[in-house]
Amino acid sequence: MQIILLERIGRLGQMGDVVTVKDGFARNFLLPQGKALRATEANRKRFERDRAQLEARDLELKSEAQAVQGKLGGKSFIVIRQAGDTGQLYGSVSTRDIAAAVTEGGFSIERRQVMLDRPIKTLGLHEVRVQLHAEVEPRITVNVARSPDEAARQARGEDVSSKAMSEAEEEAEAAKVAAAALFEEDAPAEITGEEKADEELSE
Repeated sequence: MQIILLERIGRLGQMGDVVTVKDGFARNFLLPQGKALRATEANRKRFERDRAQLEARDLELKSEAQAVQGKLGGKSFIVIRQAGDTGQLYGSVSTRDIAAAVTEGGFSIERRQVMLDRPIKTLGLHEVRVQLHAEVEPRITVNVARSPDEAARQARGEDVSSKAMSEAEEEAEAAKVAAAALFEEDAPAEITGEEKADEELSE
């Protein structure tokens, strides 16, 4: 379907561009959201008539988005999930989950504004883009952890997966090594094969 863009849309074009998109994308997203018009002669004339107003509205929306970007950009939001010892999640963190966490944090966004390059399937800190406007995309950090305490440790830079030992585990491991060394010192020296052979010859 051919449409006229009413705003800049990444990978499609600028406001006023006539582009061809899949029918479903136009009917289910672009047209209902007021982001485009069907490219008919009547709509072309309508767009040219309303162009100045549309550009003014776009500039206003961009300005509002930039104001929110100043507050939202760089912020961190915690998402609690169950995961295995290696840090692999039982499932994944979706755009809906991230939008809910950001909204709980005091910023109203929709899941379609969350730009995930790939699904989040592991514990840790993940950088995510939020599209407030076609030209305004602040980045936030999504801190995926098994508990608020674990999220705080991750925020400090700790690796909470089983690859990284906790302080208690490190102390226990050090105690085992020390105990093993102590037993080796107390144990009688083992007779090597060569010494045994020498003993037998001397007899």
